[in-house]
Amino acid sequence: MTPAALQWIERFGRHLRHERNLSGHTASGYDHELEALVAWCDTQQLDDWPHIDSQHLRMFAARSHAGGLAPRSVQRRLSAVRSFFRYLIREQVVTSNPAAEVRAPKVKRGLPGTLDVDQVGRLLDIAVTDPLSARDRALMELFYSSGLRLAELAALDLGDVDLAEQLVRVTGKGRKTRIVPVGRLAREAITRWLQDRGQLAKTDQTALFVARNGRRLSPRAIQARVGYWARRQGLPVHVHPHLFRHSFASHLLESSQDLRGVQELLGHADIATTQVYTHLDFQHLARIYDKAHPRAHRKGRPGRTADTPPLTAPTPSQSQDETPDDTGTPVLRPGPPESRKTRA
Repeated sequence: MTPAALQWIERFGRHLRHERNLSGHTASGYDHELEALVAWCDTQQLDDWPHIDSQHLRMFAARSHAGGLAPRSVQRRLSAVRSFFRYLIREQVVTSNPAAEVRAPKVKRGLPGTLDVDQVGRLLDIAVTDPLSARDRALMELFYSSGLRLAELAALDLGDVDLAEQLVRVTGKGRKTRIVPVGRLAREAITRWLQDRGQLAKTDQTALFVARNGRRLSPRAIQARVGYWARRQGLPVHVHPHLFRHSFASHLLESSQDLRGVQELLGHADIATTQVYTHLDFQHLARIYDKAHPRAHRKGRPGRTADTPPLTAPTPSQSQDETPDDTGTPVLRPGPPESRKTRA
């Protein structure tokens, strides 16, 4: 690519950050995908954007997939390329979008994993014995109580949480702000953490959650702490921060059946993204049917009758660091889980 062509990638990056208000992390993701496109174009002697057509991009997608990139990653790469060419059309650099009709390999859409209510209770039932355990319990309670994304929780400042009003102000994707309720146990855990926060935080630090060095707790460190407590509490599954969000949505939808309400709480722009949780709820109902309905069993042992088709959920709509950052936390034994109702 010529230097003049490469400058359009820099301008596109500024467009993403300043006009579309995307986070630095998201904009860097676009940069990474476009760097891959430039590297491939160089191997094909393509030196300017108007020279690229849809056949070139089909070859680029196929080569990316053949090189080991998963279908979902190829999808993300093509999405970045489409956005870039839309920008070039706006700037009158090209007249059409060659990526518009290029499709990635089909992605097998899996349902998000969740913790059941007892597992959530077991994970959050940790004894608070020092500032680190107070902090960790507060952030995990808040994850589950309010369904926050990892980046949203890591970015919280002290002024974003109003315990008196039982609300937290969250800045989500696209720097969109939403207000989310905070449950009783999460409020109690945050109150307990705030009593100890001054022992760790630097005097000018505004972050709600801080590390032992007094600075804002990073997303990577939060991941490590969640994994640390999941292992300590003996959970039989891999636990990551987004699992709290999945569990929050699934449990709330199961109880309320209010898809629009769950969409608002999660901050989803498209309700199709939220609809995946209706399929989790369908699976839950199918399991209850299998266990409880008299005609869902063969005579003499559990299971379906030979002529009874299985219940299946409809296809969903498309739409670690192993070492924790703080290692001085004591060994704890899991206690009895609380019911979901007590976590409100």
